[in-house]
Amino acid sequence: MTPRCFIIRHGETSWSLNGRHTGSTDLALTENGEKRIKATGKALVGNDRLIVPRKLVHVYVSPRARAQRTLELLELGCRERFPWHEARKSEDEEPIRTEAKVEVTEAVREWDYGEYEGLTSKQIREIRKEKGQGEWDIWRDGCPGGESPQDVIKRLDAVIAEIREKFHKPCFDGDSPSSNKGDVLVVAHGHILRAFAMRWTGKPLTETALILEAGGVGTLSYEHHNIDEPAIILGGGFVVDS
Repeated sequence: MTPRCFIIRHGETSWSLNGRHTGSTDLALTENGEKRIKATGKALVGNDRLIVPRKLVHVYVSPRARAQRTLELLELGCRERFPWHEARKSEDEEPIRTEAKVEVTEAVREWDYGEYEGLTSKQIREIRKEKGQGEWDIWRDGCPGGESPQDVIKRLDAVIAEIREKFHKPCFDGDSPSSNKGDVLVVAHGHILRAFAMRWTGKPLTETALILEAGGVGTLSYEHHNIDEPAIILGGGFVVDS
């Protein structure tokens, strides 16, 4: 099989709802955000669905609670307890469906917005205008006191290289026992996952023209069953209403 990498943005929060840039601030999902993620899990996770738990080999999740809660609500049925829980749910509540390890990592946390944390794009533009700094494009300019595009590229490229070497490369060897099981899941945030998709295909962030709504799912893979031809699967992005 050609392995895939699924990217899932956390569900709706009060700040994503009103357009405030949310990096390090730890917010809970809204009630509607939880409902929509539960619906997404029911629609897209299963043996006959887009995300097949038994084919997952690894899950990367951001340290932020909104991303971790999103992963919980997808109900993948991980054998291991979640790292932020003291114990796993009982098997009666959530049957085991995947052996994938869940890794909490700063590598997929949201872009560090620095001085722009909690501000809307309109507010940022107004501040920059007052300071005579001109237009703002996060993909080109980054954030003062936070991360530059180069900082983001460095950490994302390292994650992508690890995914390909550790989890996807064995799938291109038909004789390998891992050749039919190599999907990876990344549960994180809006800007960082849009950047992740661009770097997956080796594109500069300044060419970003991708949107991933709160609760949205994207699918990354390869053309022609060739690890040297990374691609974005169109039609692989979903937001399911409750």
